[in-house]
Amino acid sequence: MTVSEFNKCIDDYSDGIYRFILKNCKDENIAKDIVQDSFEKFWLKKNDIQKGKEKSYLFTVAYHTFIDYKRKEKENKKLNEIEEKNYCDTNQYNDIQEQLHKALDLLPEIQKSVLLLRDYEGYSYQEIAEITLLNESQVKVYIFRARKFLQQYIGSIEQLL
Repeated sequence: MTVSEFNKCIDDYSDGIYRFILKNCKDENIAKDIVQDSFEKFWLKKNDIQKGKEKSYLFTVAYHTFIDYKRKEKENKKLNEIEEKNYCDTNQYNDIQEQLHKALDLLPEIQKSVLLLRDYEGYSYQEIAEITLLNESQVKVYIFRARKFLQQYIGSIEQLL
């Protein structure tokens, strides 16, 4: 990989990786650091990466760098499944996007990550499995549970409007 090809990857993928990490960590500086670390790791392995797999590799590295950060931040906390409860927000404020972000923040990190990769970034189940080192069935289960929780949390759209 040449320097110009590397720079093209930065131009093409840095914004998407930044948005993905920022949605997960909610801290601009941490997100920037993770993106920078991801591209540094990418540069060090540039000769080992198959042509056409750059985007997938970068998202994989960014995801794992984020997980490492979370593990350091919360050393003894495990990524637990959310208890199945009926969450309800009784506020009369109807900003749907704000409600969705609030609901996303309540999800366990793994569910939030796979849901964002699928619905915001448009990855297939197989690609998400490769990025997160889960099998495809686990990815589908986490996405299903996340969507089910969001549906219960938000309720029907008519209640928000």
